[in-house]
Amino acid sequence: MLTEGLTVKDLAEKLDVKSTDMMRKLMDRGVFATINQTLDKEMAKDIAKAFNAEADFVTFEESVMLDAVEISQAQNALPRAPVVTIMGHVDHGKTSLLDAIRKTRVTEQEAGGITQHIGAYQVTVKDSRKITFLDTPGHEAFTLMRARGAKVTDIVVLVVAADDGVMPQTLESISHTKAAKVPFVVAINKIDKPGVNPERVKRELAEQGLQAEDWGGDTVTVEVSAKTGQNLELLLEMILLVADIQNLKADPGLPASGTVLEAKIDKGRGNVATVLVQNGTLKVGDNFIAGAIYGKVRAMFDENAKLVREAGPSTPVEVLGLQGLPMAGDLFQSIADDNKARQIASYRQEKLRDIALAKTSRLTLDQLHKQLTEGEIKEVPLILKCDVQGSQEALTDMLNKLSTDKVKVRILHSSVGAITETDVLLAAASNAIIIGFNVRPERKAAELANREKVEIRLHTIIYNVVGEITRAMQGMLEPVYKETRLGTAEVRNTFRIPKVGTIAGCYITDGKITRNAEVRLLRDNVVIYEGKIASLKRFKEDASEVTRGYECGIGIQNFNDVKVGDTIEAFVTEKVITDLGA
Repeated sequence: MLTEGLTVKDLAEKLDVKSTDMMRKLMDRGVFATINQTLDKEMAKDIAKAFNAEADFVTFEESVMLDAVEISQAQNALPRAPVVTIMGHVDHGKTSLLDAIRKTRVTEQEAGGITQHIGAYQVTVKDSRKITFLDTPGHEAFTLMRARGAKVTDIVVLVVAADDGVMPQTLESISHTKAAKVPFVVAINKIDKPGVNPERVKRELAEQGLQAEDWGGDTVTVEVSAKTGQNLELLLEMILLVADIQNLKADPGLPASGTVLEAKIDKGRGNVATVLVQNGTLKVGDNFIAGAIYGKVRAMFDENAKLVREAGPSTPVEVLGLQGLPMAGDLFQSIADDNKARQIASYRQEKLRDIALAKTSRLTLDQLHKQLTEGEIKEVPLILKCDVQGSQEALTDMLNKLSTDKVKVRILHSSVGAITETDVLLAAASNAIIIGFNVRPERKAAELANREKVEIRLHTIIYNVVGEITRAMQGMLEPVYKETRLGTAEVRNTFRIPKVGTIAGCYITDGKITRNAEVRLLRDNVVIYEGKIASLKRFKEDASEVTRGYECGIGIQNFNDVKVGDTIEAFVTEKVITDLGA
């Protein structure tokens, strides 16, 4: 096995021949090279053949992985601590629950309470078993990590307040966890409050497909109180029980590998990364790579800012000694050979430019039929965002009915409201298509979708949504109308003109508005009206177009209910022929 960038000398040593004999063979082929000159793959294979040897190339990363596999064969995998992420709706007590667990479980020697220095910590349960908790801001961070290929969470604890029940962010957390195929433990919090009804929470959870165990399902639920500490022990025991079913194991004898949870520049300490060791043992002095960044472990700290010499599987630590800042979700691995670690880091940095240019091709409706006929996908993952509950229910029902024996329509998440960054992240992680019905993407969400190459399809007629997905599944996406967005204007004032109607005094915030464009009026990102421009004026004069940064007056045909704060979005539609290549 050879790696890219090998020299004449390297190949001679691999083949166990003299460098002079190697150079003679090269000269026979018209190549005059020194012993330190690098060879391309084809020439190296050709020369190896001349010495009766077969040559295969692996990347630096692959060669490192092969080394790791050889070591692991001599070691034994041992049970490891589960890694748990806590999610739930805002104000349902995620932070209180984390604090309560930390106070009762982290070693009592800590005077004056515990100060958490990193976004992860370990607690010890009575039989000396450990649980690692990740203190993430919620499903956005969880999904962002997964979108970057990191699989760090073994169990999700879903916190639902007993007095509040299932709320919008609870539903989002459920959708994101299901998409990641991670098991749940539901903590019904605030059970100490008078008059609360945990059975109502269980009913609402059952409606989302999470049937509690005492209701004959397989979802573990625990009624807890972060305030009084009630049933916290039971919650930890249930987490361990769910972990036992998964049979989580790791090999402490391996070189350390894991995931970067976060990275920052610290004034006094330089580049600092919080990493979760998932396999092997990380030691002070180890060389390692995190994504495209090289590092040497100068020091490691646990969540209480104590120095540690080594960290085994499922242990979160802060690491000092990186030459740059990796990204959250980057994989890291310790490598014995300092030279090889540096080579891999520089090799990956070169590759990052190519990756940025050729982003992972996301699923689009145009590609859908081609991939279905080639048997590449068996389901169509969708994220559905609607203006009202009624249209959400109707669309969900109609889209689910499109599933056939060959292909299944899978709605990962559906809710009411504008398309958000969270929706785009879930789509990126799950390779899904976003369907917007009478709603628009927030600006940051649109930018993220463009960057991540996530397809967003926007509609105002239910049957058009169903028809588009049906045609894509059947490969009938022939003539379609493509919408090109021109610009947006913010309504800052309104004027009532007799015999004309309401004129919106606008400021163009993005792109341009043209006289012949079609427009949508948006209120809180929900489509209120769609039509044509009746008039476009600047200083009482008719204008053919008005660009970003200028003010203008816009009249909309047959529509007068314009309000200050509304957004007018201009677009044009054109007929295009879609070539599916099938």
